[in-house]
Amino acid sequence: MGTYTYFFLAFLLFTLLCNFSVILGAKANNHGLLMVRPQPLPTEACSSKEYKGRGLKIVDSYGPCSPFDGERVTPIQILQQDEYRVNWLQSQLTHNSSRLDDQDTTLPVRPGLSLNTGKYIVTIGFGTPKKDMHIAFDTSSYLTWIQCQPCAGGCYKQKDPIFKPTQSSSYHQLSCGSAECSQLRLRTNCSSSTCLYRSKYPQHSQSIGFLSRDKLTLSSSSIFPNFLFGCGQQNSGSFGKTAGLLGLGRDPISFVSQTATKFGRVFSYCLPSSPSSPGYLTFGADAIKSGIKFTPLLTKSRGPSFYFLNLIGISVGGKALPIPASTFSLPGTIIDSGTVISRLPPSAYHVLRSAFRQEMSKKYKLVTSPYSSLDTCYELGRAEAPGVPPIVMHFKGDVDVNLNYSGIIYQKKKTVGCLAFAANKNNFDFTIIGNRQQLTFDVVYDVAGGRLGFGPGGCR
Repeated sequence: MGTYTYFFLAFLLFTLLCNFSVILGAKANNHGLLMVRPQPLPTEACSSKEYKGRGLKIVDSYGPCSPFDGERVTPIQILQQDEYRVNWLQSQLTHNSSRLDDQDTTLPVRPGLSLNTGKYIVTIGFGTPKKDMHIAFDTSSYLTWIQCQPCAGGCYKQKDPIFKPTQSSSYHQLSCGSAECSQLRLRTNCSSSTCLYRSKYPQHSQSIGFLSRDKLTLSSSSIFPNFLFGCGQQNSGSFGKTAGLLGLGRDPISFVSQTATKFGRVFSYCLPSSPSSPGYLTFGADAIKSGIKFTPLLTKSRGPSFYFLNLIGISVGGKALPIPASTFSLPGTIIDSGTVISRLPPSAYHVLRSAFRQEMSKKYKLVTSPYSSLDTCYELGRAEAPGVPPIVMHFKGDVDVNLNYSGIIYQKKKTVGCLAFAANKNNFDFTIIGNRQQLTFDVVYDVAGGRLGFGPGGCR
């Protein structure tokens, strides 16, 4: 064989080995488990080495990189808040408001602690002159809004000074008769012919105010002079210390649609595995990098602002689970930046749990008591690389997402970890791909192209 043939075979072998183990960061141990390398536990210091100036910096609301001083939460509080989020999403998708009300009366939250509806935040400038605001971003919300003075109906306490429209030379409100007002799905009554909006969220949270336009600044090269947003006058609920919300849904008035001329309805993000590190949110052509594998985005009549995709299967320990693809497609699967733990139909979750427990029983003892929504927990000890079976999520288009350690294990405490999946209430609820399973991946939303992509190793 010639030199070229040897080179080709060596390259092919290298590629196969990389696909088998490097993405997972895994190797076998003597119990038959794969040694999936865990991500480092959070520290008290913020590390920015993975950010490298790519797009908007994403930080965890409760980590050391957060601008919100002093407020920290426990893993159990995050899981409790996640239940509100999931119930809200299911109610939006099924138009069942009674379900959300039931959930609001049953889950305890520590008094005095306002847990964020959005876990991840970015910094964006509003007005002329520009005022920087720390706001949560949400792929399942369509309207961008911030709190505004004079807070006629009341504002919650935020970190930044509340935006004063009277101090912005480019601010103006929209009338009830405007075309933009007619696009609002949650339009309320008019106030002196001014268009009012109302956005509702989990835990009786809401924002009510004036539909307005003003200059929005992402960077010196990305400025939008007439951005449509909500200027909130009555805001309450679980928004933490954020100034508001960046809506990245598919709706015609979302940020993605309003900036389509410049960014082409393309964006991506990378959520770091540790609150001690930042991630990034990128818009436009720079969001699509090499190595991204794409699965089609679907359009559903219910929840048109959500991002639906086709999950077709799951593997544990290298073995495909006997779950029909229709289990996920009926009623459907969405991906969500705000949900923490992925929710599966009970019939699919029980198969996943059984396979995971069988693999874990080779080395670890099951902790009998459940941990909020998580019912499969183990004493993992203090090993630097505990062996856990790899989990792969399979999507249409031959897209296999090899979850890293943080997407498989939710850390209860330093030595105890739980399977980072939970069951829906019934098989008719929508499957939700949460942010735990998205950690460290470049997740690319090519909305114009009708596809969503995953790329490994985006941030750590």
